[in-house]
Amino acid sequence: MTKTPDTAYAALVDTFTETDDLVEQYRAIKRIEDRFDSDMKQLKATIATKLYEGRTWSQVGEMLGVTGARAEQISRAAR
Repeated sequence: MTKTPDTAYAALVDTFTETDDLVEQYRAIKRIEDRFDSDMKQLKATIATKLYEGRTWSQVGEMLGVTGARAEQISRAAR
């Protein structure tokens, strides 16, 4: 069975409650939160850059539900 983002997310959230140490739970959540934010920004940048191949930023923005200028900004996180 292939994991979907939703099932992977649920499994990740469940791992934080495997310990009764609330301080450790908090610290683990904070570590993952920081890494997750950075990794998601990078993934979005990669996607925007790939979508740009053969398209204008305006077209990419429309696909992503943002302006063309915002789509270009998103792509810059990859640099």
